[in-house]
Amino acid sequence: MAEKITPRSENYSDWYIDIVTQAKLADYSPVRGSMVIRPRGYAIWEKVQSALDTMFKETGHENAYFPLLIPEEFMRREAEHVEGFAPELAVVTHGGGQELDEPLVIRPTSETIIWSMYKKWIQSYRDLPLLINQWANVMRWEKRTRLFLRTSEFLWQEGHTAHATAEEAEEETKTMLNVYKTFAEEYMALPVLTGVKSENEKFAGAIDTYAIEALMQDGKALQAGTSHFLGQNFAKAFDVSFQNKEGKLEHVWASSWGVSTRLIGALIMAHSDDSGLVLPPRLAPTKVAVVPIFRNKTKEQVMAYAEKIFGEIKEEVGGLPKSVILDTDEQNSPGWKFAEYEMLGVPVRVEIGPRDMENNKVMVVRRDTKEKILMDASEAPAKIPRLLEEIQQGLFQKAKAFREENSRTAESYDEFREIFSGDGGKGFVTAAWNGDPAVEDRIKGETKATIRVLPFGNEEEARGKTCIFTGEPAKHMAVFARAY
Repeated sequence: MAEKITPRSENYSDWYIDIVTQAKLADYSPVRGSMVIRPRGYAIWEKVQSALDTMFKETGHENAYFPLLIPEEFMRREAEHVEGFAPELAVVTHGGGQELDEPLVIRPTSETIIWSMYKKWIQSYRDLPLLINQWANVMRWEKRTRLFLRTSEFLWQEGHTAHATAEEAEEETKTMLNVYKTFAEEYMALPVLTGVKSENEKFAGAIDTYAIEALMQDGKALQAGTSHFLGQNFAKAFDVSFQNKEGKLEHVWASSWGVSTRLIGALIMAHSDDSGLVLPPRLAPTKVAVVPIFRNKTKEQVMAYAEKIFGEIKEEVGGLPKSVILDTDEQNSPGWKFAEYEMLGVPVRVEIGPRDMENNKVMVVRRDTKEKILMDASEAPAKIPRLLEEIQQGLFQKAKAFREENSRTAESYDEFREIFSGDGGKGFVTAAWNGDPAVEDRIKGETKATIRVLPFGNEEEARGKTCIFTGEPAKHMAVFARAY
């Protein structure tokens, strides 16, 4: 399997696609720009869903479902109110063999249909806050696509909340940003930067957009999740008002937040290697593969020994039925199996041969470092859960060290341009910026670097400094990178 992967050093983009396809995570659909998520890929998404859904509910949110089809007039109403909101739309003009009286849009996002319902559901401050999340698919007619990272149809969750005050809505926005940060770091083993998006980079219609930004192995940034403080913009577009405690009518305050199957792309690019997929154990559908190694004359004894150890490990590791598997395949060689499990990203492989059986041992192999550890068979079931946690933490620390090694501060524009010259420009670069969107556009045009986040509290750090691009007083210490 491994020889089918293009080395990262040779072509990072091809390496990424090779892993997606060879690890059987997704495949290309007959519909341009769409993908088929295969069972292994969907199993990872289910792990993501399960963890996030629990975190959402712990913060008071409920799940609901809203229609796939949205009246086109809703999108026009929103676009008129929110300047710059023009998603790539797919439009249905015929249904049941007849032309529709009004075209219907396949949802690119659900603000419009959700806020049309909130108008019916919200009358009084007693109806607030309204904290709703939706797990759904969306359609955006993308011109340039890449499996998981950007496809015309993708899966995501979108939270949409309504509040009585601006303070409550802004607190909600920051709460959900912290939920995303916790998930990224504790489940994905992915360190992230948090902060506010610049005016050029924020969601159209938002007062503020907060984001988590991660660094991939090629040195490019990936926006892994966003949380938006929407103010009263969408409430005004759909006239969603409520009677406050003083008996006066006012428009509600809103937030929205979401992550998508792009997170699977982030997992691949942050941790994997030239042998295939590397997964943090907390999101790995299969955590442990027990692989018996035998010849015909030792088959019966080795299999019985392996089955006993498999049962003990499964009891200790727990989880779903396929969290721990016993390989009973007799068609392929042990070497082929080892390469296959490396390709699939199984965090721990347990090899059991005749000599191991004679000595009451097992050979435990880590996927992340490929280290081989000889263990007593009686101790392995208890040690493997601890090893899985060690792998989880090790992947996080490795990714964090990589980010730190590829983060720097530019003291001048010449230094900044040198960092982002040619095909280089890896990592996060912090620089003093005067806050002018025109300057940000100029930087992007000259270097392909964009502001990923304005870290919380950066204004204080910028005080007394001068913008490295204009020499004017700096308003922000901005984090720049080339990005997906």
